[in-house]
Amino acid sequence: QVQLVESGGGLVQAGGSLRLSCAGSGRVFRNYGMGWFRQAPGRGREFVAAINWSGSSTYYGDSVKGRFTISRDNAKNTVYLQMNSLKPEDTAVYYCAGGRSGLPRREVGEYPYWGQGTQVTVTS
Repeated sequence: QVQLVESGGGLVQAGGSLRLSCAGSGRVFRNYGMGWFRQAPGRGREFVAAINWSGSSTYYGDSVKGRFTISRDNAKNTVYLQMNSLKPEDTAVYYCAGGRSGLPRREVGEYPYWGQGTQVTVTS
């Protein structure tokens, strides 16, 4: 049974930083691409970032490019999302997602495994 557990969310002022972590278990973590998505109230799930199995390839949503960084530590079965220069519009529940292949993908449908989400709130 695959499990993904996020941590690191919280309340931060605009301009601040947070680092989210996602610990995976239940399958060979290093074989699969991972992604981060977010969902604000009343909105659909938005792609934030994705990383391939080795960490050598990453993709970002346009709204976070240059501010957020996705990385992974396969020895710890963990993927990270470093979020800098946070804005109030970054406020959302952030979800970690495990892919069905080693590639980094932007589409929600390419991720069969999801964490429970962690709330990030950015105040102005």
